[in-house]
Amino acid sequence: MYTTPSSASPDATSSHAAPSTPIVPGPQRSRLGKFGVLPHLAGTSFLVLGLFARLPLAMLTVGALTLVTTASGSYAAGGFSAGAVGLGSALGAPLLGFLADKRGQRIVLLVSALLNTAAIAALLIVTLTSATFSGGALALVLATAFAVGFTCPQIGPLARVRWMAMTRRSPRSALDTALSYEGTADELTFVLGPALVGLLASLIAPWLPLALAAALTITLVSAFAVHRTVAYSDRGSSDARTPADGDAGSGPEEDHPAAATRAALVLLPVAGMVAVGTFFGSTQTFLTAFSGQFGAAESSGLLYAVMGLTSAVAALSVAYWPQRFRHTHRWMVSAAAMAVAAAALALPTTIAAMLVALLFLGVFVGPTMVTIFSIGSAVAPAHRLGTVMTLLASGIVAGTAVGSGLAGTLAETGGAAAAVVVPAAAAAVLLVLGAVSAVALRRVSRA
Repeated sequence: MYTTPSSASPDATSSHAAPSTPIVPGPQRSRLGKFGVLPHLAGTSFLVLGLFARLPLAMLTVGALTLVTTASGSYAAGGFSAGAVGLGSALGAPLLGFLADKRGQRIVLLVSALLNTAAIAALLIVTLTSATFSGGALALVLATAFAVGFTCPQIGPLARVRWMAMTRRSPRSALDTALSYEGTADELTFVLGPALVGLLASLIAPWLPLALAAALTITLVSAFAVHRTVAYSDRGSSDARTPADGDAGSGPEEDHPAAATRAALVLLPVAGMVAVGTFFGSTQTFLTAFSGQFGAAESSGLLYAVMGLTSAVAALSVAYWPQRFRHTHRWMVSAAAMAVAAAALALPTTIAAMLVALLFLGVFVGPTMVTIFSIGSAVAPAHRLGTVMTLLASGIVAGTAVGSGLAGTLAETGGAAAAVVVPAAAAAVLLVLGAVSAVALRRVSRA
């Protein structure tokens, strides 16, 4: 057992024994500002692996949609395949998190990487060799698409679990900084992933994006699985996830509820992530209907990416927010701003004006997601961190499907003007959930 010394190389290979939780050093100048603490805790290689190993997840849904649509000539078949990937991911992610809590991330991620690579290969084979896409052939395609989503490694949620383990004895600000980075990494990959699929599919071949996703999964996910930081998360729950003794900067009192009530409180951030997903899915559908008014429905993905870019930058800012600005208050303020900005999407009458509205809206999306993940990490039982983090991610996936369906139904009858109601309503629900969380956590802290 050892504590990582500040003079040691952060990427040095550790012994087989689980390392002691590192302690963040005192303030020191860094070109990375507050984010300079992250390479000290985990090593630069972890930041790089954690970023690119999650890229396949962002490519799978759009990749399946592109491949099956191109091969079958049917938008319906492609849409069903993309839905099957999303459904599989929503159901498989919590199971993977539960197994990681029970058996450790290393073995679960390695097996998941192998199974997911095989599932992607199977989807490529059955799609490219199918003569027709009806009846049994379509069922086989959908089954393999479901398997692709179900076995997909959940790098983002499990990376957050490692950060929680590595910052146990550090001020709460260290975890906030790590979660800010993770939020930005999620946003960037979910902007880059679909863009990469579109580029490779249009310039080379529709099957190439999924083949690349398989190659990235078997290499980068496997490397992430065996990275030295896995020793912190796989050590088990013997270390209670509490602030260091005498640490006044570990976070607001409502962030540390009694362990007996944490399981019930987890439902609030999970519901919050479902609302976030509903916002995402409905916004995507609304933008498709809006850009379709100008004969440019195919550009809706680029419009959506604009919001993602400002959201990613804003997520980084959370690391610099004052600790006295409590997490539940952050949730309510960010969600309230989201609701106002989402309602403003009804105002633009040109694509240029919509770009401005989306840039403004993205400023509040990233901080909201980072804050909900922070609250989820605080209320999660120490021995179920992986399960809770993957549940939060699954909430986004499930909510996206709900939002797409609701906005799509309204757009079918009333166009973009009707569909825009759903993102605003989702943000309003998010605000209500933030208020409920503030009340619930305050009551627990006083119990």
